[in-house]
Amino acid sequence: MQKKTKQLLLKDTIKEWITNGEIKPGEKIYSENELVKMFNVSRHTVRQAVGDLVHEGWLYREQGAGTFCSNRMNDTQDQSPKLSRGENSKNIGVITTYISDYIFPSIIKGIESYLAEKGYSLTFSCTDNNLEKEKQCLQSMLSRNVDGLIIEPTRSSSFNPNINYYLELEQLKIPYLMINQFYPQLNPPHLMVNDDKGGFIATEHLIKLGHKKILGIFKSDDLQGAHRMQGYIQAYRENNLSLSPDLILTFSTGELDHSRRKLEDLLSSNDSRPTGIICYNDQVALFVLNILRDLNLKVPEDISIVGYDDSYLAEATETKLTSVSHPKMQMGIEAAKWIVAAVENQNSEDRQHSTVYEPELVIRNSTGPVKNDPVEDL
Repeated sequence: MQKKTKQLLLKDTIKEWITNGEIKPGEKIYSENELVKMFNVSRHTVRQAVGDLVHEGWLYREQGAGTFCSNRMNDTQDQSPKLSRGENSKNIGVITTYISDYIFPSIIKGIESYLAEKGYSLTFSCTDNNLEKEKQCLQSMLSRNVDGLIIEPTRSSSFNPNINYYLELEQLKIPYLMINQFYPQLNPPHLMVNDDKGGFIATEHLIKLGHKKILGIFKSDDLQGAHRMQGYIQAYRENNLSLSPDLILTFSTGELDHSRRKLEDLLSSNDSRPTGIICYNDQVALFVLNILRDLNLKVPEDISIVGYDDSYLAEATETKLTSVSHPKMQMGIEAAKWIVAAVENQNSEDRQHSTVYEPELVIRNSTGPVKNDPVEDL
């Protein structure tokens, strides 16, 4: 509760600076380090507060330059003309579920590198995989008249209530591209990994090592999780193995920790304990590794484990994770190339083009043969 109070205080103070004219439109605000010292708060609190103000349109970010005060219009009518889209603005918006965590810095670095080379500025927003925040991000991007948008969908496995904003983008002829997944209702151009195949090759790897009881842990509120689960199930079918429904564990955004007790019970039981685990991503794999460590179970001697995304986390612990690859930097660069070409009408005949990357399995020391492999039935 204290953290939230500091965050709100910081937000209100920055708003007061803006409304009082202490920070004028276009002026750069204090740096993250300066705000940390001024308010005696953590970097996380500063990032959350500034991120909220970006979502709400009080501030905007420019790649490589910092965070600036927006030119906010009065609630009645605009008092001055907005910059027309394409009028030397060369501004691309990027909306992701997260910005500073996991694989997203690598994707964003790829986007930044190409856009900077082409003279485009960049405006970031993140939704925290929350639909209301996605709505705020889209509203902010539309108000800033971005020339194009690169978007990672929020909770892609269910109907999106913000579809009208995407249709508005289309009416305004603002090109947008989705990465990692896409909303089926819109079927827009997209760049994504073949997650069915990723789930399949991860599971088949363990099956070929003799594992038959393989737990699958998947995220339920995005399509990546659904497709990875499909690949997992398909691997069982193609190898003529029966799959118990008890070996599938699902979770939604922010609720993985709620599954801890169920997972601990499953892993503590000698009768029901799986010999292998397929994880939704490397973050989940580390979560599982910590539980296995608490239970004094060794990897891969007792249980083999496979992650997904081949992130920096795959090699962050003593146990190096076998993981499915993700073309992080490449995806970012190719997304930036597509959006620039779309803005400059260089791919008008290929606007629906999409790319599906074929994943590969990066094998490390978290997987191994089943210990005391049982004799096959005659």
